[in-house]
Amino acid sequence: METIEHKTVEVNGIKMHVAEKGEGPVVLFLHGFPELWYTWRHQILSLSSKGYRCVAPDLRGYGDTDVPSSVSSYTCFHIVGDIVALIDSLGVDQVFLVAHDWGAIIGWYLCMFRPDRVKAYVCLSVPFLPRNPNVKPVDAMRALYGDDYYICRFQANNNVFSTCQQPSSTSFITIREFDTMNWVWQEPGKAEAEFGKAKPEHVMKKMFCNRATGPPILPKQGMPSNPPSTTEIPLPNWLTQEDVAYFASKFEKTGFTGPLNYYRNMNLNWELTAAWTGVQIKVPVKFITGELDMVYTSPSIKQYIESGAFKRDVPNLQDVVVQQGVAHFNNQEAAVDVTNHIYDFINKF
Repeated sequence: METIEHKTVEVNGIKMHVAEKGEGPVVLFLHGFPELWYTWRHQILSLSSKGYRCVAPDLRGYGDTDVPSSVSSYTCFHIVGDIVALIDSLGVDQVFLVAHDWGAIIGWYLCMFRPDRVKAYVCLSVPFLPRNPNVKPVDAMRALYGDDYYICRFQANNNVFSTCQQPSSTSFITIREFDTMNWVWQEPGKAEAEFGKAKPEHVMKKMFCNRATGPPILPKQGMPSNPPSTTEIPLPNWLTQEDVAYFASKFEKTGFTGPLNYYRNMNLNWELTAAWTGVQIKVPVKFITGELDMVYTSPSIKQYIESGAFKRDVPNLQDVVVQQGVAHFNNQEAAVDVTNHIYDFINKF
């Protein structure tokens, strides 16, 4: 791991931490929640040895990258702007894109806004979700999965794990003040306080070790406080205590506000992207998910992938891989298999 180089790059008005190794065509990795560049450690080491220049940033709000304080600084345009500026700084016109979870969502936005910068895309866990012009995404999720769905809870101005309901007018934060057109239903700090009940090490273990299928539902009693010993959660063979400690050390420094702000902009992103309603993603794509992935096993998602609708919206979708017995964090849990799939795909171009 010590052979991976680290640097800070000025992009789109922020300082971004970037991990890099290798020479050759650029493979750009985008992590998800609650992760960092480090989630791609296995892929970086392997693909750099096969003739690729592997680049993995900490996204805006994460790790050693700047954490803007404004909720409205985390729209899809801000984050894609960061990525395009990062690509520019690498001195290349195009990259092979590999992304997981929230990184995958940003990857789809990048392919939608700037397909000229993406040679091919390997997407993990989250398929392209076309914009429904009739309903905002958080509203749709609430109707489909209920008020206790985790994304709904992340919007709430009340305790993030209490019933998601419209706050009083005094709790509104208007994004109109930032020249946009959306209301954000949360008071930053409430959700973070819930995460703060447990040490980041415990939060990381709970999330990485979770293998529950279906839509993530958060308990009404809130985030559990620290157990007598965080070692009580047994680690799988693909995750070490050293790995957990690295993730935890960064979230101890930055907290969870930046990452949560991605969720808090989902309805605003919907408003801002009206002009892209009905757009198809034309770049070559390979999609990889785990059989037990909480996204894949959520109602409507598996059907969307298998019914042909995914292929309709992404006509150059070349392969869908469902890894047997693998859960959400497949880039870590099934690292060798994921790396091989990435290499086999990008090696075609």
